Amino acid sequence: MVNMRYYPVNLDVQGRRCLVVGGGRVGARKVDTLNQCGAAVTVVSPEVSPAVMLLAAEKAIVLKQRPYIASDVEGMFLVIGATDDETLNRQIHADAERLNMLCNIADRPEICNFILPAIVRRGCFVMAISTAGKSPAFAKHIRKRLETQFGPEYGVVLELMGAIRSKLLADAHEPEVHKPLFEQLIEDGLLELVKDQKIGQIDQLLEKVLGPGYRYDQLMPPNPLSQE
Repeated sequence: MVNMRYYPVNLDVQGRRCLVVGGGRVGARKVDTLNQCGAAVTVVSPEVSPAVMLLAAEKAIVLKQRPYIASDVEGMFLVIGATDDETLNRQIHADAERLNMLCNIADRPEICNFILPAIVRRGCFVMAISTAGKSPAFAKHIRKRLETQFGPEYGVVLELMGAIRSKLLADAHEPEVHKPLFEQLIEDGLLELVKDQKIGQIDQLLEKVLGPGYRYDQLMPPNPLSQE
């Protein structure tokens, strides 16, 4: 049996206070991902990139444009160090560990209690690629390959599935009967129909599997898929 060092998990940071120390190119990427996930982000850094400055101007983040101090980690749910100062990075790690916080130091897996995978995101469809910190370059290589294989249709299908599930629950369907319905939609080519933007055939499939009252344009908000 092979023992894994890391336990794979999807972390809910919606509305949670997250600290990024470092406002350069790497820090900006960390901030962007946290923002996309709805975190309440604070950035501490004497110097910041234009992208971080713009987010602060838009009040999308809290910016403290000064050097890091140990008390910055207090009250945070998650801490990310993204500086090129090794001594500072280790201090951030020590301060977070002292308070039993989640802490990631960019490109320093040995002083992290979690690492960040490369990700492919298509709406709510997310794939994470990890090499356990051994080769970020290889993870990036795999991410680029997967991005060519998994297009935006995967995100659209998930949105549609979620809308169908909500409607089924609202119509008093028992949750345990949903699984075979969704499996049939997938087996009958829903993904391919969405990819090819065949709205008419999607509607036919929905009615065949789910019955009357399930139409694409009624389930989904305005979207780029065109009518046949």
